[in-house]
Amino acid sequence: MAKVVSVFGTKGGVGKTLIAANLGVALAKENNKKVLLLDLDTEAVGDMCHMLGASSHRTLLDILEYIDKGNTNIEKGKFINTTSWGADFLPAIARPNLAKKIQASASKVSHIIKLIGSYYDFIIIDAGRSFSELLLEIFDTSSLILYIVTPDVLSIYQTKWALDTLERLNFPSSMIKIVLNRSEAASSININKIRSVLPSSFICELPSEGKIVMLSVNKGIPVVIDSPRSKMASAIRKFSIRLAQDGSLFIDPVEISQLRLNRIRPQFSGEQEFWEKLAFVERAEDRENEYEREDEILMLKKRIHNRLIQALDLKRLDLKTFDNPERIKDLREKAQSMVINFLAQEAKSFISSLEVRKKFAKEIIDEALGLGPLEDLLRDSDITEIMVNNKDEIYIERNGKVELTNKRFISNEQVRVAIERIIAPLGRHIDETVPMVDARLPDGSRVNAIIHPLSLTGPTLTIRKFRKTVFTVEDLVRLESLTWDMAEFLRACVLLRKNIVISGGTGSGKTTTLNALSSFIPDNERIITIEDAAELKLNQRHWVRLEARPSNIEGRGEITVRDLFRNTLRMRPDRIIIGECRGKEALDMLQAMNTGHDGSMTTIHANSTHDVFVRLDSMILMSGVELPIRAIREMITSAINIIVHTQRLSDGRRKVVQVTEVVGMKDDLHISLEDIFCFKQRGVDEKGNVLGEFTSTGYTPSFFKEIEIKGIKLSPDIFKSHAPDK
Repeated sequence: MAKVVSVFGTKGGVGKTLIAANLGVALAKENNKKVLLLDLDTEAVGDMCHMLGASSHRTLLDILEYIDKGNTNIEKGKFINTTSWGADFLPAIARPNLAKKIQASASKVSHIIKLIGSYYDFIIIDAGRSFSELLLEIFDTSSLILYIVTPDVLSIYQTKWALDTLERLNFPSSMIKIVLNRSEAASSININKIRSVLPSSFICELPSEGKIVMLSVNKGIPVVIDSPRSKMASAIRKFSIRLAQDGSLFIDPVEISQLRLNRIRPQFSGEQEFWEKLAFVERAEDRENEYEREDEILMLKKRIHNRLIQALDLKRLDLKTFDNPERIKDLREKAQSMVINFLAQEAKSFISSLEVRKKFAKEIIDEALGLGPLEDLLRDSDITEIMVNNKDEIYIERNGKVELTNKRFISNEQVRVAIERIIAPLGRHIDETVPMVDARLPDGSRVNAIIHPLSLTGPTLTIRKFRKTVFTVEDLVRLESLTWDMAEFLRACVLLRKNIVISGGTGSGKTTTLNALSSFIPDNERIITIEDAAELKLNQRHWVRLEARPSNIEGRGEITVRDLFRNTLRMRPDRIIIGECRGKEALDMLQAMNTGHDGSMTTIHANSTHDVFVRLDSMILMSGVELPIRAIREMITSAINIIVHTQRLSDGRRKVVQVTEVVGMKDDLHISLEDIFCFKQRGVDEKGNVLGEFTSTGYTPSFFKEIEIKGIKLSPDIFKSHAPDK
C-alpha cells in the first residue's frame, strides 16, 4: 500500500508545487519507486502539469464520476497520466471552474486515494494552501505532511498559526515535518531563529537557486532532470533517498484511522466559514470562557496598538497628516509589517485563523491610523447613521431601524482620537474648553461630537451619513413614501410658487422630501439654499449654496443662518430654500415670504402639523421682537401655504403622513388647517410591518382655480375621498 505524502503551505509562492513535483520524480528515478503525483491544488490549476510537461486530459474528477456510476475497480491505464520522468500524474481538475465539484466530493477523495494506492509505493500530493474539507480529507489519508516554509517573516508567521491549527484539529506533530525552502536566500532570517519559533521538526533544507529553477519551470522539465548537478537537485535527491529508506518518518495507518475516529471535525462549507468557526470558539472549554477570551483578545489588541503607536511615534504626528492620502498610504504599509511582527511575537493560540488574523491586524491599523471600528460602518451604504455612545457601545441605523453593533473601540481615548481626526482637517477643535462640535465631512455627512465634562458616559459621536445618490420623487413613490397623486399635487404647489414647510421628527425624511420637491423648480430660476450643515443636492444649474459658519476657538467669526438669509435678499433670488429653520431666522423668513419672495421652502422639527405653529411662535419670540401671539399667527398664516408632514413609522419606513393647507385664522389664536392627503394606519402585521394606506380627505385646496388658470395640469378627481393610486 502506498505511503501518502501531502505537501502543504498556507503562503503562496513558497515552492510547494515545485518541491512536490521534483520529489516525486526523484523517488521514481533515483529510488526506483512507483510514484503517483496527485495535484489537488484547486486554486493553481495546471501548475504541476506545466512543471512536468505532462498531459492532464484525465483527472480525479473523471474517476469520481466513474465511481458514482457504481464502478468499483479503477484501471490504472485508463485514468492515470504518464510522464517522461518515471512518475505518473493525476490532476484533480482540468479547469478552475470545476473546483466546486471536487470540493463538494471531498469525502470520496480519500476512498479513491486508497483504491489507487495499491498500484504505488508513494503518492505525493500537492495539497494546496487553503484549509477546507478537501484538505482535511487529504490529511486523514496521509502518513506524512510536509509543510513548506521560506525564511521570511510572513511565511514564518503563517506557518506558526497553521501548525497550531493542525494541532487543535488533533493531527499529531510527529506526522508534520518542516521543509525550509530557499534557506540560503540573501537577507533571510537566521535558520536557528526559525527553528526556535516553529514547534515541528525540520526534515530538509533546500538552497536558493532562482535562475536554475526558473529555467526548468519554463522548459517544463523537473530540476532534478534538467539540472542534475545543481544544489537544488542534489538536496531533493538526498531527501527522496531518506523518504524511501526511513520508514520511521511515516505514521502508522492504524493510528491515523484511530485519530480520525476521535477527531471532532468542524462542519463548514468554505474556507472563510472554517476560519470563523475555528478562530475563537472551536473547543467546548473555549465556549465556556467566551467572555474571558474577548477580554484576552482586547488586551492583546491594546498591547499591539500601544507598541504600534510608539514605533510610529504617532503622538507627535500632526493631525493634518491624516488628511494626506499619500502619507496615510505610506504609514499603513509601514504599520502592516509592524503589526505582523508584533502578532508573531505576542499573539496566543486563540488567533489561529488566517482570516481572523487579517481582520485583527486591520482593526489595529484602523484604530492607529484611521477611525477604528467606524471605518467599515462608514463604507456600508446601507447604514444611514452611526451613533457612538462610548467605547463599548456603537449603534447604527439600517433601513430605518436602530441596532447595536458588535464593534468596540479599544478605549474612550481612542474614541476621542477618532473625533479629532474627523474634525481636525475641517479646521475644528474639541477639548474641555470647547467640548461640543458640529461639523460636516467632505462627502457631506453631518458630524456631532460631545466629550467630558458635558458627556458623562464617555466621548459621544454621531454621524449622519450623506447619501451619494439622492432620492427622486419617483424613488419616493416606489418606496411608498407617498403616492403619484400626492406628488402631482405638490408639483403643482411648487410651480404655483406656494410657500411650503416640511415638518417631522428627527430622521423622518424631511431633507429627503425637500430635495425631491426642489426638483420641480424650473431650471430658469435662481435658487439660493441656506444650511447649517450642507445636505441638499439640487440638479438645477442656477443654484447658489450657502452654509453657516460656527465661531472659532476664540469665539469669533460666526456666521449664522440668519446672517446668510439677510444677505440672500440682496442676491436677487427667485427661490430661497432653508435647509432647516431652527432659530431667529424664522422671523426674517416669514417676512420675506410675505414681501414677494414666494415659492420658498424649509424644514422644521415638529411632531405634527399643529406643532409647527407652536415651534414658529417660539422661534419668533426668541428673535427678540415683542409681538402679540395673534400678530405672529397672522404673519404665519399669510406666509405659509402648505405643510408636508413626514414620519418614521415603527417598522423603520418613512412616509409623508399629511399634506395640509394653511387656510387662515379661525379666531384670534387658532389657525385653520385642512388635510388634503393623509396616511391612515390600520395596524401591524406579524413581522412588525405597518399596515395602512394613503387617502384623499375629500377637501379641495382653496387655490385649485389658480392651478387651472396657470395652465398646470391636475385632475380634480385626486381630491375625492378615496384611496388614490399607489
